[in-house]
Amino acid sequence: MAHGGDNTLRAEWPTGLIWLTFAAMSLIGDALKPDIIGSGASWIMLGVIFAIMLGTVFRVVHHAECLAIIFGEPFGTLILTLSVIGIEVALITAVMLNGDNNPTLARDTMFSVLMIVMNGLVGLSLLIGGLRHGLQVFNLSGANAYLVVLLPIALTSLVLPSFTTSAEGGGLSPLQAGFQVVMSLVLYCIFLAYQTLGKPEIFRQPADEIPTTAGSSIHNLETKSIGYHVAGLLLAMLPIVLLSKMLAVYVDFKIAELGAPVALGGFLVAAMILTPEALAALDSARANQLQRAVNICLGSAVATIGLTVPAVLVASTMFGLPIELGLEPAEIVLLALTLAISIVTFVGTRTNSLQGVVHLAAFFTFVVLIFDT
Repeated sequence: MAHGGDNTLRAEWPTGLIWLTFAAMSLIGDALKPDIIGSGASWIMLGVIFAIMLGTVFRVVHHAECLAIIFGEPFGTLILTLSVIGIEVALITAVMLNGDNNPTLARDTMFSVLMIVMNGLVGLSLLIGGLRHGLQVFNLSGANAYLVVLLPIALTSLVLPSFTTSAEGGGLSPLQAGFQVVMSLVLYCIFLAYQTLGKPEIFRQPADEIPTTAGSSIHNLETKSIGYHVAGLLLAMLPIVLLSKMLAVYVDFKIAELGAPVALGGFLVAAMILTPEALAALDSARANQLQRAVNICLGSAVATIGLTVPAVLVASTMFGLPIELGLEPAEIVLLALTLAISIVTFVGTRTNSLQGVVHLAAFFTFVVLIFDT
């Protein structure tokens, strides 16, 4: 028993390490600011903090996946998605409150998440799954439920502010912001009720297409009590948020030093947050469990807009922070292309590797536009 307890404690070393890092940075962080330690040392600090935060994100996902095994689908994927998006919401809000008040940070991060999950992650999942299994099957009704909610909240949050005139620079007036908060939360809450209480069966792999081969590696995890995993999840998430403002200092310094576009910061934040979730989706696609990959990808997209937009708008109003949600024209075109491709991809019940290549083409277009618009 003691040996098993020791193994459990050793497995939580990333959580312990990030708490120690936060404590150390709180005590001596002023002496380690990039403008004091110089360019080379600031690269090292950026890499160390990023790696520690990424390792802790993996622990968050580990505990979320253990809870997923305990509760089953669609609750399992929902827990995973909400955990990752919870980090995103908290991280963006923390940086908004403690950073340089970059008004486009939330927009750039949300747009990056959409492009990564709906083009990069969906594309890789369909490509890998298609090459390994040929045509893959998912539940059409479940995919459509995600898209029908995503369309209005994405377009009204990220596109409409670019055309309204009540606020300048892609912002929202107080009335528009209040309406957007209420609409996003109401739509997302109704969707959650539909997913968990109304029709949970449409978010599961079709019964006659459940793989007979070995499933995703999530099922090989050793689970403990619900209380243990909930506590582990929360203890890992909190220091990520606390350390995020320290990471932002080094990211902003390097972006300015290199003359890189500001949107690169949002992309790096999104990439770090989504890395473990991406591995879970790709693992599911390899195991011919496409429905779980669809749930992870589209669920992340819906949760990103449905939860992050209200959070940042409320924070902006409460603390008087400037915020711009409206995308630039080139980004609007890319978002429209992404939504159109997604509708075509999920209009049937089978996918193939060709569709994956198309999504990846849109993703690499997004990457190019970060550096050259």
